[in-house]
Amino acid sequence: MDEGKAVEQLTEEEAAAALAALAAEIARHDRAYHLNDAPEIDDAAYDALRRRNAAIEARFPALVREDSPSSRVGAAPSEAFVKARHDVPMLSLSNVFSAEEAAEFDARVRRFLGLAPEAPLAYTAEPKIDGLSLSLRYESGRLEVAATRGDGETGETVTRNALTLADIPERIENAPALLEVRGEVYMSHADFAALNARMAESGGKTFANPRNAAAGSLRQLDPAVTASRPLRFFAYAWGAASEPLAATQFDAVKRLGAFGFPVNPMMKRCESVEALLAHYREIDSRRATLGYDIDGVVYKVDDLALQARLGFRSNNPRWATAHKFAAEKAETVLDAIEIQVGRTGALSPVARLRPVTVGGVVVSNATLHNEDYIAGRGAKGEPIRDGKDLRVGDTVTVYRAGDVIPKVIDVDLSRRPEGAAPYVFPKTCPACGSPAVREEGEAVRRCTGALACPAQALEKLKHFVSRAAFDIEGLGAKQVEAFWADGWVKTPADIFRLESRYGEGLQQLKNREGWGETSARNLFRAIAEKRRIGFDRLLFGLGVRHVGETSALTLARAYGDWPGFIAAMDAAAPMEGEAWEHLLAIDGVGKVMAAALVGFFSEEHNRKVVDDLIPELEILPVAAAAKESPVSGKTVVFTGTLEKMTRAEAKARAEALGAKVSGSVSAKTDILVAGPGAGSKLKEAQKHGVEVLDEEGWLALIGG
Repeated sequence: MDEGKAVEQLTEEEAAAALAALAAEIARHDRAYHLNDAPEIDDAAYDALRRRNAAIEARFPALVREDSPSSRVGAAPSEAFVKARHDVPMLSLSNVFSAEEAAEFDARVRRFLGLAPEAPLAYTAEPKIDGLSLSLRYESGRLEVAATRGDGETGETVTRNALTLADIPERIENAPALLEVRGEVYMSHADFAALNARMAESGGKTFANPRNAAAGSLRQLDPAVTASRPLRFFAYAWGAASEPLAATQFDAVKRLGAFGFPVNPMMKRCESVEALLAHYREIDSRRATLGYDIDGVVYKVDDLALQARLGFRSNNPRWATAHKFAAEKAETVLDAIEIQVGRTGALSPVARLRPVTVGGVVVSNATLHNEDYIAGRGAKGEPIRDGKDLRVGDTVTVYRAGDVIPKVIDVDLSRRPEGAAPYVFPKTCPACGSPAVREEGEAVRRCTGALACPAQALEKLKHFVSRAAFDIEGLGAKQVEAFWADGWVKTPADIFRLESRYGEGLQQLKNREGWGETSARNLFRAIAEKRRIGFDRLLFGLGVRHVGETSALTLARAYGDWPGFIAAMDAAAPMEGEAWEHLLAIDGVGKVMAAALVGFFSEEHNRKVVDDLIPELEILPVAAAAKESPVSGKTVVFTGTLEKMTRAEAKARAEALGAKVSGSVSAKTDILVAGPGAGSKLKEAQKHGVEVLDEEGWLALIGG
């Protein structure tokens, strides 16, 4: 994939290669930032990676990966702290980077709510603090639990540490019986400089930036260390609450201030996009004088009732976004070009850069995507970078924002080393030696070895145990690599036979380097616990190309149970007939994904691996999103004009209640919601005897 090319110009293969590279890069940075408090890139660079990923997924929804960054928030909490589960997930925000994108955010909100462009719609705008997210749970006015964000669902308990901050009260008056106050722990520039001076003087380790210092100080096992650090706190939101704080975002935050929490004085209510952008420019102009780090401005719909209607995507709210500040450029040397083989066989070139500091962050690599990009050509043969190719030893300009980060945007030919040779892209797989074929019209070269290629088979196993798939505690990528190298695990089924093969007396496993009797027992127990697995997680874990976490859940809901799904895939294998049409009718399933599904389960080697695995498992049907919902598990189709909500809002609400929303009517449809103007779908529903409801009837059924 040409990282200099606009998303709209990408081919499907280029997009798939880009998503694979982005997923790996973002996961690595998530671990570095959230778990180790040692980010390798700054927020602008990280946000640009996620932005590119989201843009490609929006254009190619069938390519959404099982390990998509869009379905993740943060990183798993450290084992050094007691875990704390958030009643309301702590989600990340979507990002915009220009005035045009801010206006499009407003337009999306209006479209979802069915508001005209001229209709009044207020927002709040406030600085986005560059610190560590913290949730404070108060019960009857007393702080009971303070927890970091962690992975968004579960964080780390740091209550004693949080109580050492002067900005965090132990008790609050006149508050709801239950209130989760959320905000950001940060360190001022002056305090950061003084802390580093003290650390250097005493021979201790200094911090790279205030954010690292704040995160490292709060996440101390000894609260006395936290107490010695100059940490501050701004409150800006809330999670679980036994009663509403106010009717608007602005007034709710003001109430947090009345409880005694510091709130940002630059928060402002804005009545238009123009007012939002004016406040963005005002905050940006004062950025250098604030005395603490910010990396953008957060926009939120002010009316909390409208926020509730807008709801959430998989990992961010529809009613908020962060308008980020621009990043910077730097020059460095391209030291090497390496080839990595992905789970789908794509050969992805990676640039190894001589480490360079850009905006205080070290950049050392970039994804090059394909051979055309290296050669200075676009997908249609057009020149990129004025046709200049990339060679080892070149001095290149790296830009850490925009479409892809880091992005090589130029080459200084005057500084090219004498004798630097054009890069020759390999025609064989570096992992297995199989031919690497580039099909006509595609930009990505792929290994033809399939599961016979150790790189592909190993990457599929790593995916199988990943967090969104089987998530076996104690069995991560490193352990899979070690077991693979020793021949212990070659297929998913081998994981569940580890104990019977190597667990006698625990001798073989406990005697491995890095293992002991306790860790071996814990691993066997963790594996046994994952023999009971949800249908959707199993499907996700198999690593079918183009089937991501969201689409796996969609498919699981559509087919109900594993035997029914497998039977349907077999019936759809000819890619024609009723089973094939039913697969294509599932909302969110296109021809590319459908072909990948039936192709995967039709391929002899894949099927053997799957059939070998299934007897080891107890596969659970997908739990309904709302167990008491009258539409849970039912297939619903909307047609005609909806008058009390937009189509997007209706779909989101139905799916939140556990319904499956389809784009076409068949004999398997349970409910057709027909508004004015309903046409052929209404006739088809009547033909099949499908229950037909008007909008009022639908709202009455789901409880308004």
